[in-house]
Amino acid sequence: MTIKVVRGNPTPEELAAALAVVRARAAAAAAAPPGAPGPRASWSDPSRIAAHRLPRPGPAAWARTYWPGA
Repeated sequence: MTIKVVRGNPTPEELAAALAVVRARAAAAAAAPPGAPGPRASWSDPSRIAAHRLPRPGPAAWARTYWPGA
């Protein structure tokens, strides 16, 4: 496997940290049984949407339906 830095100038510590992450992910992928599903992305988890409370009714409720906590 060849890793090439195409932009920037990482320090040896940054390069070692990035390489450690890549090697750990490759080892985890190699240890997984064939046909096993990969990790699920958190952005597609339905509980992420359901975890927020609905806005209180009122004249500006429509504006608060998209941005949680607004």
